[in-house]
Amino acid sequence: MADTRPSWDEYFMRIAKEVATRATCPRRSVGAVIVLDRRILTTGYNGAPHGLAHCTEVGCKIVDGHCQRALHAEQNAILQAALNGVSTRGATVYVTCQPCNACAKMIINAGIERVVFEGDYPDPFAMELFEEAGLELVRLRDGAAELLYPGRKRRERGCE
Repeated sequence: MADTRPSWDEYFMRIAKEVATRATCPRRSVGAVIVLDRRILTTGYNGAPHGLAHCTEVGCKIVDGHCQRALHAEQNAILQAALNGVSTRGATVYVTCQPCNACAKMIINAGIERVVFEGDYPDPFAMELFEEAGLELVRLRDGAAELLYPGRKRRERGCE
């Protein structure tokens, strides 16, 4: 009998898509799920900081084509882990859209080692950062995983 269950990558991406439905910035609905050993550590979606009015309530503040009011899904997921004392070292992040360079830097510094994303975002510098840091990059398209960079063992570096 054939196994019709989704792969783990597909499964967690489906969850990231559901998380994205909570987004409060109408410009883009993005969800992120941080996973370690097939266990969800934290989730995040794009929206205003805690306690502040949502873009859906007061509108977006746009500067240079970007909403300044909203945090990105990846940022919220990493911050939720930090607030709850959960380490993300060695984890995988599933994001419904390719991370931007600001999120790439946070993902790298959070010790996340694998990035799985679905939608494209025009930020080639983010991809360069991931490769330079040795993270594994996977793009999901129509249920198929495309390995963009195999990653490598990251070495800890001090200030140089």
